[in-house]
Amino acid sequence: MGSCFSRGKGRSSVPTSLKEKEEVLYESTEAPVTATLNGNNIYETAAVLAVTTASVAALSAPTVITTTTTTLHRDRSVRTFYARMPSVGKTPEVRIGKTVSDSKINSLFDNYKDPGEDSILAEGIERLCSDLALSPDDFKVLILAWKLDAGQMCRFTRDEFVNGCRSLGVETVRAIRDKLPEIVTQVASNPDVFKDLYRFTFRFGLDSSIGQRILPVETAVILWRLVFTVREPPILERWLRFVDSHRDHMRGVPRDTWNMFLNFSEAVGNDLSVYDDTEAWPSIFDDFVEFDNDQANQNISNKDKPEENIYR
Repeated sequence: MGSCFSRGKGRSSVPTSLKEKEEVLYESTEAPVTATLNGNNIYETAAVLAVTTASVAALSAPTVITTTTTTLHRDRSVRTFYARMPSVGKTPEVRIGKTVSDSKINSLFDNYKDPGEDSILAEGIERLCSDLALSPDDFKVLILAWKLDAGQMCRFTRDEFVNGCRSLGVETVRAIRDKLPEIVTQVASNPDVFKDLYRFTFRFGLDSSIGQRILPVETAVILWRLVFTVREPPILERWLRFVDSHRDHMRGVPRDTWNMFLNFSEAVGNDLSVYDDTEAWPSIFDDFVEFDNDQANQNISNKDKPEENIYR
């Protein structure tokens, strides 16, 4: 704004000879005004000058001259504030967790992958388990498959292995071996985490190469025993006894039965008398409760018989 005034805008057209005859009286008032510009406080002093001309009243040409000068003073604290502001557009990179090398993970995968396929198959998984000091049917191997989000048993694809190890923050066999006990503790102590593992186990047991949608009874029994290495429900053995005795009448275990058994076991605990058959349970649980009651009644009857008749 000051530059506009300095370049001569608003100059009077009164000749110099007339100006010499002017008697100019100046009355000045100064009032501090606080304004806001771009969020910063600026102290603006407005000087209003009133000009009265006496000697040129009779002249035909207008001779009133009015000049307003505005001076802006920026507070030093504002300059200090801007000097301390960080540069705009530069966001510092935030890293969460341990950073691992994809090249090292890929090299680890290559140590176990099948020569004819870009996957770790049964033989390679056995060697990996051996290096981890684990049996292939160990609960921790199921944990590893879950964390790799493996699509089926006896196969780890490169993407599954690399993405899973990156998520776990591991790149060596030793790192995997050290990580697995931590995850087991989480699964054992957190019901929601266990539920995620439990539901994964059903999908993991299916043979996706043939589009399998129902677990064979033998596979289901093995996986139930394996996944319930931790958080085993009190009725597990009675349930597996029922499933085994009815294998000839079962086509297999569908996903709904698998998932609902976890809910069922949590609802009844160790007391099947609290089971309500009017609720929306799969009918197989009605059969199980009836079977278990018959077994219990049979046991009671056998105890009441004379000992010599039991073994006759």
